[in-house]
Amino acid sequence: MTDTIQDRTTDDPETAKIVLGPTQYGKAENHVVRIARDTDRHEIRDVTVSSQLRGDLEAMHTEGDNAHCIPTDTQKNTVFAFAQTEGVKSPEQLLLALSDHFTSEFEWISGGRWAAEEHAWERINDHDHCFVESKQEKRTAVLVTDGEKRTVISGFYGLTVLKSTQSGFTGYPKDRFTTLKETEDRVMSTDIATRWRYNSTDVDYDAIYRSVKQIMLEKFTDHYSRALQETLHHMGKAVLSAHPEIDEIKFSCPNKHHFVYDLSFAGIENNLETHYAADRPFGLIEATIQRKGAPTAEDAWMGISGFC
Repeated sequence: MTDTIQDRTTDDPETAKIVLGPTQYGKAENHVVRIARDTDRHEIRDVTVSSQLRGDLEAMHTEGDNAHCIPTDTQKNTVFAFAQTEGVKSPEQLLLALSDHFTSEFEWISGGRWAAEEHAWERINDHDHCFVESKQEKRTAVLVTDGEKRTVISGFYGLTVLKSTQSGFTGYPKDRFTTLKETEDRVMSTDIATRWRYNSTDVDYDAIYRSVKQIMLEKFTDHYSRALQETLHHMGKAVLSAHPEIDEIKFSCPNKHHFVYDLSFAGIENNLETHYAADRPFGLIEATIQRKGAPTAEDAWMGISGFC
């Protein structure tokens, strides 16, 4: 006996209330390693790219009609083809090229979401063709296209920084559940995860990326920090001040707690030197620093988790 599913008719008032909401689809995490061999000194760009398309896709879902369904395998092949023919000048430029292709090649595709994560490599002893993978941070890029509007959001995560002094935490409210002691000298550490939104696509993404990272590192070091929140605001303001092409920057950063280990039970003095590095639980600090009066882009941020 074969089971059958009997569709409820559209005359059913409950069924009539059900409609298809927003959709997108594509091929995720295409890992592309592009090696430029134009000279004996090779260059490597290692990116993981995801492609998701939006547009007139309703019949795919409601009728099983695939006339507008560009196969995800085709999207995968397009990513690799563009990496070869266009090169990977920057993750953002590759995403823009993919967006232009899909929205112009297929009239029913009105936009989409393209994302990339770059894995950095460094030369071994300045060698022409031997590299070691950098573990400092992973670079990110997201492009959201909606008709003629294109929004680029760049960033990175996993950049671990630490200051061994010039940080404290005092003046906070206390109640019967408070056990944390105030301190004017502590270790402050975090894994910087940040994303910033451009107001233009006519920029040098690689140059700005390097500049933003350098500004953050410099601003992490140049002040006494009374809280991680203050330091994130300090870094974000400096980035926006230096780069008018960026309208907002977001942070999502854990407070990597380092507690001075009490060795008094053994009669050993510990003068802020030996710490217990606790991996969990941890404080999680999130902040958005925006250019006053600049338009927001909440639709572009949708789907980027972990940022307020």
